[in-house]
Amino acid sequence: MLNTLENLIKLARERKNNPLEGSYTNKLLTDKSLSKAKVLEEIDELIEAIEENTNKIHEAADVFYHLLMYLEANDVKIEEVMEELEKRKK
Repeated sequence: MLNTLENLIKLARERKNNPLEGSYTNKLLTDKSLSKAKVLEEIDELIEAIEENTNKIHEAADVFYHLLMYLEANDVKIEEVMEELEKRKK
């Protein structure tokens, strides 16, 4: 299960280092305003899906994907986010 997230992170880093023309992932990684807009859009769609009890899983997956791309585009490493979460354990 967590392999899927790891694979997405690897994909983002691979595309960042070796862009693939026409890749949506590359667009998100290079256009920070698009990436930001997509995160905000997908969060709104997830909230709506939860409130209406429709497409929750689909929308949650979209949020994860777009958030990971936004973080990578802005050089925020998921490993550092995980370390921060680990520090917050009580």
